[in-house]
Amino acid sequence: MQQFWQQVLVPLFDGLRYSTLAGYSWAHPRLLLLLPVIPLLFLLRELLAQRWRSKLAVAFVRGQARGHWSALLRFLPDLVLAFSLAFGVLALARPQRTDERIEQSGRGIDIVLAVDVSASMELGDLLPNRLEAAKRVARNFVRGRRGDRIGLVVFAGEAYSVLPPTTDYELLDEELQNLRLGMIAADGTAIGTALGVATNRLRDAPGRSRVCILLSDGENTAGNLAPLTAAQLAHAFGLKLYTIGLGKDGIVPYGVDEQGQPRFVETQLDETTMRQLAAAAEGQFFRATDEQALKSVFGQIDRLEKSEIRQTRYRNTHDYYRFYLYWAVGMWLLWLGLKNTFLTNALED
Repeated sequence: MQQFWQQVLVPLFDGLRYSTLAGYSWAHPRLLLLLPVIPLLFLLRELLAQRWRSKLAVAFVRGQARGHWSALLRFLPDLVLAFSLAFGVLALARPQRTDERIEQSGRGIDIVLAVDVSASMELGDLLPNRLEAAKRVARNFVRGRRGDRIGLVVFAGEAYSVLPPTTDYELLDEELQNLRLGMIAADGTAIGTALGVATNRLRDAPGRSRVCILLSDGENTAGNLAPLTAAQLAHAFGLKLYTIGLGKDGIVPYGVDEQGQPRFVETQLDETTMRQLAAAAEGQFFRATDEQALKSVFGQIDRLEKSEIRQTRYRNTHDYYRFYLYWAVGMWLLWLGLKNTFLTNALED
């Protein structure tokens, strides 16, 4: 008995809930427009009956006849028939639920972003400064990747691994947003050390392709590892290096002084070294003098380093029209039974 209740009766009554009906997708949704037509049919039938029904102008009782609740039972057969038609419409509309499963095949790319957070990244030739512009574009780059493991290294006078290569893009986006000037106490630009940390993160990565993207605006002024040696070491471990030089050469804005007047400093990117680093690790060097150019650089890298991720979609559709068809047939049989009782007038039908 319990098995019959769980397999037959529970689904029958569960299908009557609004939340269940709202959760369906319908194979023929336009048929649902017939539902409001059903009560109109009964109203039209009643109006026509009132028009053509013969009336006998003879009273067999004295005074006004008192009404009784049992008189409402004469509407019961019509109500049952209306529900039968409504359930029939629901069955014809074919309520369905679709389960979709996505399987990914192939292997993504392992990427490490090495971001300069030294004091020179405060320069305002990229608005509001170089670091904030780099963060915005890097975050958009991360959002566009699918299936790749991406890590984060930051450096100034020293270099630290903030996040190992991961597919948790929300966590990576949060860590990029939290980057700030002065987060590393030792000032300077340790490009070689940053490449060494990135190489250490990627050398045992299982990905088919390993890429390091270095963003910096200066020359190597700190650290114990020469940048060119670090690039050659990265190449030996199978890494490809893209170097991005941020900012303009010459006089650029640098905050304001004590009187609130804008300050200017002279800056120079060691473009020669940045090109040598990229060439040593079979990558490319890019120069980004404004945010639009920086976006273009990341767009080019995105096109160059595409991961081969294939998606296979499986769709499994379940029909639930049978439950409503059972209700429609059951109500129809009940209506036929009620027609043979005192509740209906055979002469009017």
